[in-house]
Amino acid sequence: MSPAKHHTKLEDLQGIGLGVFLCAFGLQFLTFSGLITGQTAGIAVILSYLTGYSFGLVFFTINIPFYALAWMRLGPQFTVKSLLSVTALSAMTEFFPKAFQIAQVQPPLSAVIFGCLTGVGLLVMFRHNGSLGGLGVVALLMQDKMGFRAGYVQLAADVVIFSVALILFPWTIVLWSLLGAVIVNLIIAINHRRDRYIAT
Repeated sequence: MSPAKHHTKLEDLQGIGLGVFLCAFGLQFLTFSGLITGQTAGIAVILSYLTGYSFGLVFFTINIPFYALAWMRLGPQFTVKSLLSVTALSAMTEFFPKAFQIAQVQPPLSAVIFGCLTGVGLLVMFRHNGSLGGLGVVALLMQDKMGFRAGYVQLAADVVIFSVALILFPWTIVLWSLLGAVIVNLIIAINHRRDRYIAT
């Protein structure tokens, strides 16, 4: 019997749910140490620090314009999955600090934990045709349409975000934050290959 070519809806649900959980968990270590990250989440973290609004609220809001692009270019299924994922991540980041507290962790280790958890989380989501919206939509679109690796596209966007962060935050915070972002993007760049693993 030949293996199924597509994931079932239940497999997609557990895959995307796992991915969102890992990303939300990783963000707890990031924000505990006052670090930042790249992509849309990085923009949301920075705005959250500067304005005092919660990350979940800011992240959900700034993702809204990207849904139109995702709908037109990547289809309604991808868009709905991204919308649900962003909503779930926003809710989890509001709930997690009430459910557990991190007592102590040094920024370098926070960066590594965040990078590993988030990189694997995003990879799982991508393999189930989902994302956390925002710049990730643009990265996946460029990979599928132009052949650029999604991880490298995101890394280029991170360069811009971290350059701005250098103006706003101490260089040590930016340095350790960059370590986490590099880990995230290397995990995606090395492991997310459409020619090796295709899920629709």
